[in-house]
Amino acid sequence: MKYGSDVKKGSILLLEDDALLGETLEDLLDEAGYEVQWCRNGQAALDCTYERTFSLYLLDVKVPQIDGLTLLRSLRGADDSTPAIFLTSYGDKADRKAGFEGGADDYIVKPFDNDELLWRIEALLRRSGLLDACSGGLCIDEQHRTILQEGEPLALTNKEYELLRLLIRHRGKTVTKPMIEEVLWQAQEHISDGALRVYVNRLKHLIGKDRIENIRGVGYRLVS
Repeated sequence: MKYGSDVKKGSILLLEDDALLGETLEDLLDEAGYEVQWCRNGQAALDCTYERTFSLYLLDVKVPQIDGLTLLRSLRGADDSTPAIFLTSYGDKADRKAGFEGGADDYIVKPFDNDELLWRIEALLRRSGLLDACSGGLCIDEQHRTILQEGEPLALTNKEYELLRLLIRHRGKTVTKPMIEEVLWQAQEHISDGALRVYVNRLKHLIGKDRIENIRGVGYRLVS
């Protein structure tokens, strides 16, 4: 299945030092609807994790500078629980064991079937609650409680995050004011229509004023 270039299902950090395989995977994942950041060595991959967040890590084990196993152990040690799949050679049973102990969620053995790789990625993202959480370049990052726009995190307050998350989850459908009030305000908090309008206008400023429709007297709708 192919997706339009403006609709991304999530962002993947690909660590692969083989140029031909890396280019093939980059094209495959892009065609499947993912945004891909391809790194050729472990240090470059580690640097990328400091600069932005990802939906999933797809890591070759034996790469220059920092190997995939060491990289993932370091990330897990820093409380990074981003789903991770290792790419490994058939005979690397010890590496597979070490990888699972170091925080890997899945392994796929080289050479692999492209469709199987995509199935494994989708299954892992679905279990992590990260699949089908995107709309028109906006993706929910549940792990870090933020929204990514074209792969970059938006600067949101807690209520702005909850509101935009609600709109993305119900993209194309009207989100009523009672639905919004239930998510944004606790029982003891004062509910303010004025405050809600401020949140909506702030989101329009961030993602585009035409992306959120005001359904007069009812609520709001995110245009896909």
